[in-house]
Amino acid sequence: MAYDKQALIDQLGTLTIMELADLIDGLKETWGVTAAVAAGPAAGAAAPAAEEKTEFDVVLVDAGASKINVIKEIRAITGLGLKEAKDMSEKGGVLKEGVTKDEAEKMKAQLEGAGAKVELK
Repeated sequence: MAYDKQALIDQLGTLTIMELADLIDGLKETWGVTAAVAAGPAAGAAAPAAEEKTEFDVVLVDAGASKINVIKEIRAITGLGLKEAKDMSEKGGVLKEGVTKDEAEKMKAQLEGAGAKVELK
């Protein structure tokens, strides 16, 4: 049995809301399905936006050529003693964890100004 798609669409267009609701209920009973709204591109605007990262880790990648200046900045930022700051400048790693974006950017600028290579994660 062939069907005329346009004729079916036209016929559905003439139904009242009550008739459509009755038709939907009949389809649910007959086929055991439920009606669901398809989420298309327009629904993307209603989807929650990706959360912006609020906490950053300041990671020393390389102390660079002027280690003394970098060690001074590490001590100022972390409060470490001279030996610990020197060890940190040689090994690298996380200087501060869970700081705000502004604080992390400020620390990065200080360290890069002293000649270090820094990443924010």
